[in-house]
Formats: sequence, C-alpha cells, structure tokens
Amino acid sequence: MSNTYANNRNGSRRANKRGAARLAAVQALYQMDVAGTGILEITSEYETYRLGQEVDGEQYLEADPQWFRAIIAGVVEEQRQLDPMIRQHLPEDWPLSRIDSTLRAILRAGAWEIKNRKDVPVAVAISEYVDIAKAFFDGDEPRMVNAVLDRMAKELREQ
Repeated sequence: MSNTYANNRNGSRRANKRGAARLAAVQALYQMDVAGTGILEITSEYETYRLGQEVDGEQYLEADPQWFRAIIAGVVEEQRQLDPMIRQHLPEDWPLSRIDSTLRAILRAGAWEIKNRKDVPVAVAISEYVDIAKAFFDGDEPRMVNAVLDRMAKELREQ
C-alpha cells in the first residue's frame, strides 16, 4: 500500500505507523463484525499478538497503538451515528447492510476519522482508506470509498 510506507534517509522503506494502525483497525473492525468479537478482546489480541508481530508467516507492520485504539473505540462508540451518514452517501444499489464486511469496516473507520480527527487532512485520510480498499478489492470498491468519504468530508468539514 503506497501510503503505508515512507522513505527514510538511506532509501529503505519504513512503516508509517498511523497507516499500519488504520489497516489493523479495519481488520479488527471486520473481525468484530463477522465474529462478534468484543472491543476489549480484539484490542488485546491485536496489541499482544498482531501489531508488529509475525502471524502465520505474515509480518504485521509496527502500528501506532493509540491510533489503532482510537479508531476502534471511536467507531464502536459512534456506529449508530456513522452508519446513517455513510448510507446517505452510498449509491442506491449499495445498502450498507448488504455490502461486504471489509468494505463496511473501511467506510466506518474512514468516516470516523474524517468526522473526529480534524488534525488529519481530509486528503490524507481519504487516500489512506482508498489504499486499504485497493489492498482488498480489485473492482469499483476503492472508487466508491473515495466518493463516499469525499462527500462526507464536504459535509462535515469546511473545505
């Protein structure tokens, strides 16, 4: 994912800890949605066994644990407010309840960040969540994430 890495002085790439936290938060939100896992259990599992760890031969990137926790807690706390806002900006043939759980997690995390983290530029937040969508989907989903989050940002923030 292009925005998950930044070049350091010697030209090698190092993980962007906030980008890695966003990706992990989307994965955790998906797991919570599909398996019904609780917030305390999921946070503990990711911080202990996944963030910056190797799992099943896959190296998880080092992530900003506070950013990870903020996204998870924020989405859980505000889901009843976020979902109608997201639904309002989805195409008619994409009801929130019927879209893929991963896509729903991406939209919820992106919507929460745009709504609540005014210190993060809209373009950065949207770009990061579009990159996450590209990591999971080959079709129209990344463009849809871009369009929905962009419309929400215009509504929620002065541009």
